Amino acid sequence: MRKIAVITGGGSGIGRCAALALAGSGYSVVIAGRRMDALQDVVEDGIDIEGDLFPVQTDVKDPGSVRALFQIVQKRFGRIDVLFNNAGIMSPPVLFEELTYEQWVAAVETNLTGSFLCAQEAMKIMKAQSPMGGRIINNGSISAHAPRPNSAPYTATKHAITGLTKSISLDGRKYDIACGQIDIGNAETSLASDMIKGTSDSQGSQEAEPKFELKHVAEAIIFMTNLPLDTNVQFMTVMATKMPYIGRG
Repeated sequence: MRKIAVITGGGSGIGRCAALALAGSGYSVVIAGRRMDALQDVVEDGIDIEGDLFPVQTDVKDPGSVRALFQIVQKRFGRIDVLFNNAGIMSPPVLFEELTYEQWVAAVETNLTGSFLCAQEAMKIMKAQSPMGGRIINNGSISAHAPRPNSAPYTATKHAITGLTKSISLDGRKYDIACGQIDIGNAETSLASDMIKGTSDSQGSQEAEPKFELKHVAEAIIFMTNLPLDTNVQFMTVMATKMPYIGRG
């Protein structure tokens, strides 16, 4: 019997790569995202690997949309084994004092509240299913540990994801729900492309940063998902070896 995985932000980048990797490993994968055309492209990409991919248009900022997603998953598959909370947006690289309220709220609603809403609905199903339990993986970031200049909304939400991960990990124990976090630095995606081209450091200098292939993120996620529920990767950092994360300041 195939295990069931739900991936948010599944239409591109890390979400797409993870969805195809899990589908290729025998999972039935529900890919959630705002753009159905992008989700359908992932489904078509999975044909060659005979992957079982199911698209559901979802806005993780909307509690009703999130509830609908998990109702569809439960009705179609009857259970959830893995949730990968991947949906996220970058905040614009503007001076802290020039950030707008709307820019702040957009990052908080998508990156943090969206992850909370999805984890909550997943936990409701995981605790009630038989066999009980499952795994939740949150996409943190290098920014969950150290900020880039002019990134307050994104950095704050990613630091908060670390706290959310710890809380879910603790509160989920009694239901055999494991929760871990993957922190990714400079994987080659469209979201990170501007940073990789060059971002200012704390001294104001700007240099192109090294990157690494996205497939290595998928390999890490496969490793995390395939562990038994009595074993957990609490935090994993996957990054370009020479990116300026270590010592960033």
